Amino acid sequence: MKNFLEEKVELYNRPQFIEDDPIQIPHRFTKLQDVEIMGFWTAMLAWGQRKTIINKANELATLMDGAPHDFMVHHSESDRKRFLNFKHRTFQVTDTLYFLEFLQYFYQNNNSLETAFTQFMNEEDTTVENALRGFHDLFFSLPVAPARTRKHIATPARKSSCKRLNMFLRWMVRDDDKGVDFGLWKEIKPAQLLMPLDVHVERVGRSLGLITRKQRDWKTVLELTQNLRAFDPEDPVKYDFALFGMGVMERD
Repeated sequence: MKNFLEEKVELYNRPQFIEDDPIQIPHRFTKLQDVEIMGFWTAMLAWGQRKTIINKANELATLMDGAPHDFMVHHSESDRKRFLNFKHRTFQVTDTLYFLEFLQYFYQNNNSLETAFTQFMNEEDTTVENALRGFHDLFFSLPVAPARTRKHIATPARKSSCKRLNMFLRWMVRDDDKGVDFGLWKEIKPAQLLMPLDVHVERVGRSLGLITRKQRDWKTVLELTQNLRAFDPEDPVKYDFALFGMGVMERD
Protein backbone atom coordinates (compact mmCIF):
# COMPACT_ATOMS: atom_id res chain seq x y z
CA MET A 1 0.00 0.00 0.00
CA LYS A 2 2.78 2.47 0.92
CA ASN A 3 4.63 1.86 -2.35
CA PHE A 4 1.40 2.21 -4.32
CA LEU A 5 0.53 5.53 -2.66
CA GLU A 6 4.09 6.83 -3.02
CA GLU A 7 3.92 6.18 -6.76
CA LYS A 8 0.67 8.12 -7.01
CA VAL A 9 2.11 11.02 -5.00
CA GLU A 10 5.02 11.19 -7.44
CA LEU A 11 2.59 11.12 -10.35
CA TYR A 12 0.42 14.01 -9.17
CA ASN A 13 2.69 16.14 -6.93
CA ARG A 14 4.27 17.99 -9.84
CA PRO A 15 3.85 21.40 -11.51
CA GLN A 16 1.43 20.00 -14.12
CA PHE A 17 -1.06 19.50 -11.27
CA ILE A 18 -1.30 23.28 -10.90
CA GLU A 19 -2.67 23.82 -14.41
CA ASP A 20 -6.20 22.63 -13.61
CA ASP A 21 -6.28 23.19 -9.85
CA PRO A 22 -7.36 26.26 -7.83
CA ILE A 23 -3.87 26.38 -6.29
CA GLN A 24 -2.85 28.07 -9.55
CA ILE A 25 -4.39 31.31 -8.24
CA PRO A 26 -1.98 31.98 -5.34
CA HIS A 27 0.85 30.72 -7.57
CA ARG A 28 0.39 33.88 -9.65
CA PHE A 29 1.74 35.95 -6.77
CA THR A 30 5.12 36.17 -5.06
CA LYS A 31 4.56 38.45 -2.07
CA LEU A 32 3.83 36.39 1.06
CA GLN A 33 0.68 38.27 2.00
CA ASP A 34 -0.68 38.17 -1.55
CA VAL A 35 -0.20 34.39 -1.62
CA GLU A 36 -1.93 34.10 1.76
CA ILE A 37 -4.92 36.24 0.85
CA MET A 38 -5.54 34.65 -2.53
CA GLY A 39 -4.80 31.17 -1.21
CA PHE A 40 -7.20 31.62 1.69
CA TRP A 41 -10.04 33.13 -0.29
CA THR A 42 -9.64 30.66 -3.17
CA ALA A 43 -9.71 27.75 -0.74
CA MET A 44 -12.84 29.11 0.94
CA LEU A 45 -14.58 29.21 -2.46
CA ALA A 46 -13.40 25.72 -3.38
CA TRP A 47 -16.58 23.82 -3.92
CA GLY A 48 -18.15 23.02 -7.25
CA GLN A 49 -16.36 22.76 -10.58
CA ARG A 50 -12.67 23.61 -10.42
CA LYS A 51 -12.91 25.75 -13.56
CA THR A 52 -15.62 27.90 -11.95
CA ILE A 53 -13.62 28.23 -8.72
CA ILE A 54 -10.59 29.42 -10.69
CA ASN A 55 -12.69 31.94 -12.63
CA LYS A 56 -14.26 33.37 -9.48
CA ALA A 57 -10.90 33.64 -7.73
CA ASN A 58 -9.49 35.44 -10.77
CA GLU A 59 -12.43 37.83 -10.57
CA LEU A 60 -11.57 38.54 -6.94
CA ALA A 61 -7.95 39.25 -7.79
CA THR A 62 -9.05 41.71 -10.47
CA LEU A 63 -11.39 43.45 -8.04
CA MET A 64 -8.38 43.88 -5.73
CA ASP A 65 -6.39 45.52 -8.54
CA GLY A 66 -4.08 42.51 -8.75
CA ALA A 67 -2.46 43.51 -5.44
CA PRO A 68 -4.49 41.82 -2.67
CA HIS A 69 -2.39 42.84 0.34
CA ASP A 70 -2.02 46.45 -0.71
CA PHE A 71 -5.74 46.61 -1.37
CA MET A 72 -6.61 45.04 1.97
CA VAL A 73 -4.49 47.43 3.98
CA HIS A 74 -5.34 50.64 2.16
CA HIS A 75 -8.83 50.37 0.67
CA SER A 76 -11.66 52.59 1.86
CA GLU A 77 -15.31 51.78 2.46
CA SER A 78 -16.23 53.17 -0.96
CA ASP A 79 -13.80 50.75 -2.64
CA ARG A 80 -15.96 47.86 -1.49
CA LYS A 81 -18.78 48.87 -3.81
CA ARG A 82 -17.04 47.11 -6.67
CA PHE A 83 -17.59 43.78 -4.83
CA LEU A 84 -21.38 44.13 -4.58
CA ASN A 85 -21.95 41.84 -7.56
CA PHE A 86 -19.44 39.18 -6.51
CA LYS A 87 -20.91 35.84 -5.49
CA HIS A 88 -20.19 32.14 -5.83
CA ARG A 89 -22.92 29.61 -5.18
CA THR A 90 -24.01 30.30 -1.57
CA PHE A 91 -21.17 32.81 -1.04
CA GLN A 92 -23.07 36.07 -1.29
CA VAL A 93 -22.35 39.80 -1.00
CA THR A 94 -22.77 39.79 2.80
CA ASP A 95 -20.03 37.17 3.05
CA THR A 96 -17.78 39.02 0.62
CA LEU A 97 -18.05 42.28 2.55
CA TYR A 98 -17.28 40.58 5.85
CA PHE A 99 -14.23 38.79 4.41
CA LEU A 100 -12.99 42.23 3.34
CA GLU A 101 -13.74 43.62 6.79
CA PHE A 102 -11.86 40.90 8.63
CA LEU A 103 -8.87 40.76 6.28
CA GLN A 104 -8.45 44.53 6.40
CA TYR A 105 -8.65 44.54 10.19
CA PHE A 106 -6.21 41.65 10.45
CA TYR A 107 -3.56 42.89 8.03
CA GLN A 108 -3.64 46.38 9.45
CA ASN A 109 -2.58 44.82 12.75
CA ASN A 110 -0.54 41.75 11.73
CA ASN A 111 2.11 40.81 9.21
CA SER A 112 1.06 37.27 8.27
CA LEU A 113 -2.12 35.22 8.37
CA GLU A 114 -0.02 32.42 9.86
CA THR A 115 -0.35 33.96 13.32
CA ALA A 116 -4.14 33.83 13.02
CA PHE A 117 -3.73 30.07 13.31
CA THR A 118 -0.56 29.47 15.31
CA GLN A 119 -1.47 31.73 18.24
CA PHE A 120 -3.99 29.10 19.27
CA MET A 121 -1.63 26.13 19.19
CA ASN A 122 0.19 24.55 22.11
CA GLU A 123 3.62 22.95 22.06
CA GLU A 124 2.15 19.52 22.67
CA ASP A 125 -0.39 19.71 19.82
CA THR A 126 0.00 16.82 17.40
CA THR A 127 -2.52 18.27 14.91
CA VAL A 128 -3.84 21.66 13.82
CA GLU A 129 -7.19 21.15 15.56
CA ASN A 130 -6.66 23.99 18.05
CA ALA A 131 -5.47 26.25 15.24
CA LEU A 132 -8.68 25.65 13.29
CA ARG A 133 -10.89 26.17 16.33
CA GLY A 134 -9.10 29.36 17.28
CA PHE A 135 -9.02 30.76 13.76
CA HIS A 136 -12.78 30.32 13.39
CA ASP A 137 -13.43 32.20 16.63
CA LEU A 138 -10.97 34.94 15.70
CA PHE A 139 -12.45 35.34 12.23
CA PHE A 140 -15.89 35.99 13.70
CA SER A 141 -14.71 38.12 16.63
CA LEU A 142 -15.55 41.46 15.00
CA PRO A 143 -18.81 43.06 16.16
CA VAL A 144 -20.18 43.20 12.61
CA ALA A 145 -19.71 39.47 11.94
CA PRO A 146 -22.86 38.16 10.20
CA ALA A 147 -24.28 34.86 11.38
CA ARG A 148 -24.81 33.60 7.83
CA THR A 149 -21.09 33.82 7.00
CA ARG A 150 -20.19 31.24 9.66
CA LYS A 151 -21.07 28.43 7.28
CA HIS A 152 -18.15 29.44 5.07
CA ILE A 153 -15.48 29.04 7.77
CA ALA A 154 -15.59 25.57 9.26
CA THR A 155 -14.52 24.48 12.74
CA PRO A 156 -13.95 21.11 14.44
CA ALA A 157 -16.25 22.43 17.17
CA ARG A 158 -19.14 21.74 14.78
CA LYS A 159 -17.65 18.33 13.83
CA SER A 160 -16.98 19.63 10.32
CA SER A 161 -14.32 17.94 8.22
CA CYS A 162 -12.86 21.45 7.61
CA LYS A 163 -11.86 20.38 4.10
CA ARG A 164 -11.17 23.83 2.71
CA LEU A 165 -9.18 25.07 5.69
CA ASN A 166 -7.11 21.89 5.78
CA MET A 167 -6.42 22.32 2.08
CA PHE A 168 -5.33 25.92 2.62
CA LEU A 169 -2.99 24.86 5.42
CA ARG A 170 -1.53 22.16 3.18
CA TRP A 171 -0.80 24.78 0.54
CA MET A 172 0.93 27.12 2.99
CA VAL A 173 2.81 24.61 5.17
CA ARG A 174 3.97 21.63 3.11
CA ASP A 175 7.51 22.18 1.92
CA ASP A 176 9.13 19.99 -0.72
CA ASP A 177 10.91 20.53 -4.02
CA LYS A 178 7.96 19.62 -6.23
CA GLY A 179 6.68 23.15 -6.84
CA VAL A 180 3.01 22.68 -5.92
CA ASP A 181 2.63 23.54 -2.22
CA PHE A 182 4.28 26.75 -1.03
CA GLY A 183 5.98 25.87 2.28
CA LEU A 184 5.87 29.52 3.35
CA TRP A 185 4.68 28.96 6.91
CA LYS A 186 7.22 27.49 9.32
CA GLU A 187 5.49 27.50 12.70
CA ILE A 188 3.20 24.62 11.76
CA LYS A 189 4.87 21.29 10.98
CA PRO A 190 3.75 19.15 8.03
CA ALA A 191 3.32 16.33 10.55
CA GLN A 192 0.54 18.35 12.23
CA LEU A 193 -1.50 18.82 9.08
CA LEU A 194 -4.76 16.97 8.50
CA MET A 195 -6.20 15.60 5.28
CA PRO A 196 -8.58 17.74 3.21
CA LEU A 197 -11.51 15.34 3.02
CA ASP A 198 -13.63 15.90 -0.09
CA VAL A 199 -15.87 13.44 -1.93
CA HIS A 200 -13.01 12.21 -4.15
CA VAL A 201 -10.58 11.62 -1.28
CA GLU A 202 -13.33 9.95 0.75
CA ARG A 203 -14.30 7.58 -2.05
CA VAL A 204 -10.75 6.46 -2.74
CA GLY A 205 -9.89 6.33 0.95
CA ARG A 206 -12.81 3.99 1.61
CA SER A 207 -11.96 1.80 -1.37
CA LEU A 208 -8.42 1.38 0.01
CA GLY A 209 -9.64 0.62 3.53
CA LEU A 210 -8.18 3.83 4.96
CA ILE A 211 -11.60 5.02 6.16
CA THR A 212 -14.04 2.87 8.13
CA ARG A 213 -16.35 5.51 9.68
CA LYS A 214 -19.68 5.82 7.92
CA GLN A 215 -19.85 9.60 8.28
CA ARG A 216 -17.75 12.28 6.60
CA ASP A 217 -16.88 14.42 9.61
CA TRP A 218 -14.04 15.58 11.82
CA LYS A 219 -13.41 12.13 13.31
CA THR A 220 -13.18 10.72 9.79
CA VAL A 221 -10.45 13.24 8.99
CA LEU A 222 -8.55 12.17 12.10
CA GLU A 223 -8.97 8.48 11.21
CA LEU A 224 -7.78 8.92 7.63
CA THR A 225 -4.80 11.09 8.61
CA GLN A 226 -3.78 8.68 11.36
CA ASN A 227 -3.85 5.76 8.94
CA LEU A 228 -1.70 7.71 6.48
CA ARG A 229 0.79 8.56 9.24
CA ALA A 230 1.66 4.87 9.26
CA PHE A 231 3.22 5.42 5.83
CA ASP A 232 4.85 8.81 6.52
CA PRO A 233 4.50 10.22 10.06
CA GLU A 234 6.33 13.44 9.12
CA ASP A 235 4.22 14.31 6.07
CA PRO A 236 0.97 12.31 5.98
CA VAL A 237 -0.95 14.92 3.98
CA LYS A 238 1.27 14.46 0.93
CA TYR A 239 -1.01 11.51 0.21
CA ASP A 240 -3.75 14.02 -0.58
CA PHE A 241 -2.14 14.13 -4.02
CA ALA A 242 -2.53 10.36 -4.36
CA LEU A 243 -6.13 10.06 -3.15
CA PHE A 244 -7.41 13.21 -4.83
CA GLY A 245 -5.50 12.46 -8.01
CA MET A 246 -6.91 8.97 -8.26
CA GLY A 247 -10.39 10.24 -7.42
CA VAL A 248 -10.45 12.97 -10.05
CA MET A 249 -8.07 11.81 -12.79
CA GLU A 250 -8.71 8.08 -12.77
CA ARG A 251 -12.48 7.92 -12.41
CA ASP A 252 -12.91 6.17 -15.72
